[in-house]
Amino acid sequence: MNRMDSKVTVITGGAAGMGRIQSELYAREGARVAVIDIDENSGAETIAAIEADGGTAAFWNVDISDESQVRGSVDEIVQQFGRVDVLINNAGVTGVDKPTHEVSEQELDAVLGVDVKGLFFMTKHVVPHLKDAGGGAIVNFASIYGLVGSQELTPYHAAKGAVVAMTKQDAVTYGQDNIRVNAVAPGTILTPLVKELGSRGPGGLDAYKELMGAKHPIGRLGQPEDVAHATLFLASDESAFITGTVLPVDGGYTAQ
Repeated sequence: MNRMDSKVTVITGGAAGMGRIQSELYAREGARVAVIDIDENSGAETIAAIEADGGTAAFWNVDISDESQVRGSVDEIVQQFGRVDVLINNAGVTGVDKPTHEVSEQELDAVLGVDVKGLFFMTKHVVPHLKDAGGGAIVNFASIYGLVGSQELTPYHAAKGAVVAMTKQDAVTYGQDNIRVNAVAPGTILTPLVKELGSRGPGGLDAYKELMGAKHPIGRLGQPEDVAHATLFLASDESAFITGTVLPVDGGYTAQ
């Protein structure tokens, strides 16, 4: 408890899946959580759950691909909570499953708009407040697909590769301001969305878990909590000398 000790933490995509797990975890660890998402119903549910558990949180309905919405929400968060100490750039979309020569400009933009521009806009507008606070931490969501190639999700690969590069660039740029910038690179994680997609295949979810689990040396797929605890470490003072790192949370997938 209290590993975040009243730190104001902004979590994008914080109302569902891995985002909600993180929002609830950070609140239990003492953070005051600003949940950013486009799903108002899930946002309300997440805030209610946090408050019922004794935590502090508020919700902002924001499309992070729209810079004006990002700017306005960050200003409101600072007005309400007084500062920002941590930014978790969790929000993302996977987009179409096509090779490069079949991807349309619109399909590419749909992924880059959230996964790259959204992350860029959030960082751009939070960094001045981190400077005002005397420093802080940013944790970006990359992916194993930003580190290695595969036979699927080409726009997602491009976006997550950009996240890896931006993480290192911002770590170097803002280190002098006592702002640490790191990223996690999850493998296959059993979020509600992944479970739903996996259940559609031959043999259902159990077959999917067996097939995909065999690709991870640890022998299973990840749970959202596995990623949440990794981001918590990178956001906390426990990682005070770590910046510019992309931490695979992948059960050994990229070690092969």
